[in-house]
Amino acid sequence: MNFFDKLNRSILQNQSLLFVGLDPNPEMMPVRYESEELIAGLEKWLQFIIAETADYVCAYKPTLGFYEALGIPGLELLYKTLAAIPAHIPVILDAKHSDLNTSTIFAQTVFTEWQVDAITLSPYTGQDHVAPFLVYPEKAVFILCCTSNPGAEALQQYPTNESPLYLQVVKESKTWGTPEQLGLEVGTTNAEVLALIRAIAPERIIMARSIWAKGGNLRQILEAGLNDNGDGLLIPVPQDMLGNTQLSEEVESLRAEINQLKTEIIHENSTCSVWFPDVCFLNQHPYQDLILQLYDIDCIMFGSFVQASGAIFPYYIDLRKIISNPQVFNQVLTAYEDILKNLNFDRLAGIPYGSLPTATGLALRLHCPMIFPRKEVKAHGTRRVIEGNFHPGETVVVVDDILISGKSVMEGAGKLESAGLNVNDIVVLIDHEQGVKDRLQQNGYRSHSVLTISEITNTLYQAGRINEEQFLAFAES
Repeated sequence: MNFFDKLNRSILQNQSLLFVGLDPNPEMMPVRYESEELIAGLEKWLQFIIAETADYVCAYKPTLGFYEALGIPGLELLYKTLAAIPAHIPVILDAKHSDLNTSTIFAQTVFTEWQVDAITLSPYTGQDHVAPFLVYPEKAVFILCCTSNPGAEALQQYPTNESPLYLQVVKESKTWGTPEQLGLEVGTTNAEVLALIRAIAPERIIMARSIWAKGGNLRQILEAGLNDNGDGLLIPVPQDMLGNTQLSEEVESLRAEINQLKTEIIHENSTCSVWFPDVCFLNQHPYQDLILQLYDIDCIMFGSFVQASGAIFPYYIDLRKIISNPQVFNQVLTAYEDILKNLNFDRLAGIPYGSLPTATGLALRLHCPMIFPRKEVKAHGTRRVIEGNFHPGETVVVVDDILISGKSVMEGAGKLESAGLNVNDIVVLIDHEQGVKDRLQQNGYRSHSVLTISEITNTLYQAGRINEEQFLAFAES
């Protein structure tokens, strides 16, 4: 299970957005442990924190620097602390690692030997530094993009307050890894800063820091940091709470407060016409939100459009825009995954060129090897018809974006079969419903689609996205 799924499962199980810092800071250690030898006292305190909070938090965050400062006994304490954390709760190692030369060996140590689930990194040395951590598909990184330290303002706000460096870090780091691989660490008491970052990175997990300083407003932080689905934000348990003897009760109370505020915020935002139109859906489609979003980013347009076949349709579908909207792309992959998880196959194949990004994303999600049939065979090099490694006799599921005539997908399937591969299933996002599925079945293929064009049109009409004239034009086509 990758970090993203493990975190979401932990959030759901404990109904919590809270994470706890496990920092053996002698200056913060409660008085009741001071009679102990230092390491022993710190260990008892950390074990107490874990025992008191395991049912109320979604993640733990040990800060490596505190353990390193204690020398070899400190690293031994880190091992014991990691071992005490319940296996189902993810661990984010707060390392702020920034050394390019040691990144490869350090990634191997923390991910394979220490078995942590994620790590915080400094962005200053760029993607080359982050890449060695991203080669571990089950793990994740959090990029430090903003800190609340006043002394950092001269750097973070450079060159102007309107275009500060920290926002450039957000924009650039988004190109380094997928939303499942890469999140953002944001230290701030200013909800406006958090809102600016969320606007640029709606699809990323944000780990908030320092929000309790200067009497930070929790509601404002949640309003600014939660994504459109009411999640995507991790909130720290206040450090001064961790020494209290009634820790479990206080964390439970904080969790309840956050959940109540989150519910109120979601309810207040539910009048947004983009995601929740003011229309009564008698039979709500399971992918209603996805349909509306595809329309709102102009993947689905209505008018009079000439298709590649020469036919004129009252609508046009351009799914190439999906890859420029990571939030929607993520939902599309999930929709495909809902179908693929019920099929049997050894490899998946994308049909060039439109479905190759989708096939790549699914290969990463499903940890399944990918291949693809070339649209045209090169006149030089290996002249391979099928790109990627495979073995004759394996079963391949074909992934495409749209079924219109079925010609391209059957040509692709034919190339795969000519190489000795078996093709039983074809999965697409949208079926144009022109009898294509019947033709595919006659040729020996089972076809599956996330959506049909009539489902899309009915949903858009009910939501008021298209008018009656546009709806009738489709019905008559």
